[in-house]
Amino acid sequence: MIDKTAREAQAIRDARAPFAAALTDLGLMEPFYHRSAADIDCLIEAAVTGYVDSMLAQGAGKERTGTAFDDPIPF
Repeated sequence: MIDKTAREAQAIRDARAPFAAALTDLGLMEPFYHRSAADIDCLIEAAVTGYVDSMLAQGAGKERTGTAFDDPIPF
């Protein structure tokens, strides 16, 4: 994200706690423990941006291919 809105910036800050919980659950907290909030926010932003970009790219095409649901509507 470039030029985050106030809501986007708040959402990234709000994601810090679940991110820390996931790191703890996976036993990965120690390497991140002394990182700055800006470093953590950068990781969260990268994950969110990658996710959103992928969803947008996927939305440009058919989700189902080669299934009966792709058949044209018969009327």
